[in-house]
Amino acid sequence: MKKRIKRNARLVKYVIYKETLIDVKEHIWTFLGSFLGIGLIGFLNEKSFTESDNLFLIGSFGASSVLIYGIVNSPLAQPRNLIGGHVICALVGVTVQLVFPDQIWLSSAFAVSLSIVLMQVTKTLHPPGGATALIANIGSEKIKSLGYWYVLSPVLTGVVILLIVAIVINRTAAHRNYPANKNWYKIWTRRYR
Repeated sequence: MKKRIKRNARLVKYVIYKETLIDVKEHIWTFLGSFLGIGLIGFLNEKSFTESDNLFLIGSFGASSVLIYGIVNSPLAQPRNLIGGHVICALVGVTVQLVFPDQIWLSSAFAVSLSIVLMQVTKTLHPPGGATALIANIGSEKIKSLGYWYVLSPVLTGVVILLIVAIVINRTAAHRNYPANKNWYKIWTRRYR
């Protein structure tokens, strides 16, 4: 019985070790990218607003950072999905909030659900976009009072900052390929002509 327990313990230890064994360089690049991206947005927020406003720092940017700095080869992390997903969801979130201003449960559910479908239709699926739509409905009064300005700032400006940092950081790392398709801008604009 003891031998069996020891053998299983070694097997579990080996599996856990192998599953968590990752290149240290990968962690460093992920840290640098997310730190610079979120830090730059936070710095601009601090210089533009008071500490209590925090309009630039929305929660969905943290989730986007996981994708564009941590899982760079994912289709969900590509520039088209990052920008398109956030902008579409912000537009939907603000529109739904204006239509149902006093029904948070209804506006939240409708905004997130409609956002997901529109991201699927436009092939811009980016999971943090759902949070962007939700924030437009459950955010502070300052966020809600922005109306459609919410789409431009904080959403579009923040996403562009994250994208620029992602391109610089991920292109600097020799082992990373971001965006996955070097001609992403041509492909994205060609679909909308």
